Amino acid sequence: MTSPSATAAASATPASLRERKKLATRLGIRRAALDLIAERGFSHVTVEDIAAAADVAPRTFFNYFPSKEAVLFGGEPDRAEQLHARLVHDLPGSSALEVLREVLSEYARNVAESLAALGGDPTRWVRQMKAAHADPQLRAAQAAHMAQVEAGIAAGLAERLGADPSRDAYPTLLASAATGVLRATMSFWAASGGAVPLDSLVGAAYQAMADGFPEDCALRSPPHQPASAQAFSPHDRKDHST
Repeated sequence: MTSPSATAAASATPASLRERKKLATRLGIRRAALDLIAERGFSHVTVEDIAAAADVAPRTFFNYFPSKEAVLFGGEPDRAEQLHARLVHDLPGSSALEVLREVLSEYARNVAESLAALGGDPTRWVRQMKAAHADPQLRAAQAAHMAQVEAGIAAGLAERLGADPSRDAYPTLLASAATGVLRATMSFWAASGGAVPLDSLVGAAYQAMADGFPEDCALRSPPHQPASAQAFSPHDRKDHST
């Protein structure tokens, strides 16, 4: 996944020619990787294959991404530090859940924007990302990556709250729950082919979490969603509007 820093940096100010070339190279590498992985499967694509398809040298690939896995779920070396800083300092006076909701919702919005930046039909890239993440090798790598992310989030929340994680389970529990909500929401969004606006879906998911996941929450009928996919559950459900 692409981190918020990449999209924010690209859109904050008019980019120089050098910055535009770097962004074009990064996007070209991602397009080539997604196309190759969709065609061959993640385990059967090498960094050299991706570099050749993107018409860059392997060393250029590593200037942009630290690994093949990072092309799919992010690779900015300062992402963890930025996330930690935001969790500690953003929205002073707000609760830990509120700041976490804001930070992770922005992350999700930027994921959608990064896919749109690849050009063409965004749902195509969504489908290819979903197919890539079905690979067992990538799932293992992503699980390890997400464990690190959760640990970093828990550390940031603990610092914000002035808590000792060895004595207070709340930061770790909140980090685990919030990242679990994000993973499930992103998976549902991908399964819908991008039909549901991701920012609306994520906002509804975190509101449902804050409300204790009531069965009649707005998450179960997100806006602009086809009638055939209006719930996480495949079973019929009662109308709670009355």
